[in-house]
Amino acid sequence: MPFRVHLSEADLLRCRFALSPLWETQEAVRTLNSPARQGYHLPWLRKIRTAAAGLDFTPVRLLMPRRGHNPDYLCPPPLGPSASFEEEIAAVRATDPELARDDMARSLACTPGAAETPAGQRMLREPARAVRELTDLMEAAWHALVEPEWPRLRSLLEADIAYHSRRLAEVGLGGLLSELHPHLSWDGTTLTLAKTGEHVREPSGQGLMLMPSAFCWPQVISGFDAPWQPTVVYPARGIGVLWTERGDGRTPEALARLLGRTRADVLCALDDPATTSALAHRLRLAPSSVSAHLSALRGAGLLLSRRYGHQVLYERTPLGTALSGGAGEVALDGVDL
Repeated sequence: MPFRVHLSEADLLRCRFALSPLWETQEAVRTLNSPARQGYHLPWLRKIRTAAAGLDFTPVRLLMPRRGHNPDYLCPPPLGPSASFEEEIAAVRATDPELARDDMARSLACTPGAAETPAGQRMLREPARAVRELTDLMEAAWHALVEPEWPRLRSLLEADIAYHSRRLAEVGLGGLLSELHPHLSWDGTTLTLAKTGEHVREPSGQGLMLMPSAFCWPQVISGFDAPWQPTVVYPARGIGVLWTERGDGRTPEALARLLGRTRADVLCALDDPATTSALAHRLRLAPSSVSAHLSALRGAGLLLSRRYGHQVLYERTPLGTALSGGAGEVALDGVDL
């Protein structure tokens, strides 16, 4: 049976994109124990193997059934379009223990025997302690597994939002919703997700949150209950090249002679919109150096910038794209440098 969200006119006016470092942390933990999700993330798994081995994820995995309810309080929809991990985890830490107990009991019931395990019994008997311990574990997972790679991950998620924002302008919300994932469909009033289990939401003016994720692939996820805002989590575009090193050996030599090697590398690394910090991480350069090159490239008409939340995203203009690609190599071949 499917999951359905019935959207009113007021809801359609309140649909928005967001990203969540807390959500990526939860899905990163899930990926550790899910071979079906690991194909694109093998380089990351090799990097974090030692750090992951030092953490006991047994309690949180009890709350990650293969099918069924995951505690909404532990990974709620993000507070805003670009909330920090610290803001999100503080909200989780402040959860009412009785609300958390009901949420955990529902989740444990989805895995036969989970509520009878020592860890499951302790969660239900001492929910305040469970909130503290699970929050501490998620915070440790963030620092060990996700935070070191967050500039790269955030760049991917922001690029996805930038792309789908353009598609929203081109095809409208109805067209966009059907494009996000093959399991999603839209009939003009109802968003349907084909999945096991029946779940119906009527946001009643809350709207719908759309959230790209690097680690949820190949799934699309939804099902948040009131009072949480209905949210659809879908696989971000470009995860196939997420862990590849970019900007190395792909800059046209003629362009490097024209602009200088580093400045040309910055231009060529912007296949997708990115922030200064994401580019610095990608190219292993100081943020101050990248910032200077971005300003010069923007002044030359090769880049443009726009603000998203607290971040500034840079992307190539058509001229910048022509210069950075194969066409740029051809165009420069006849230039005496």
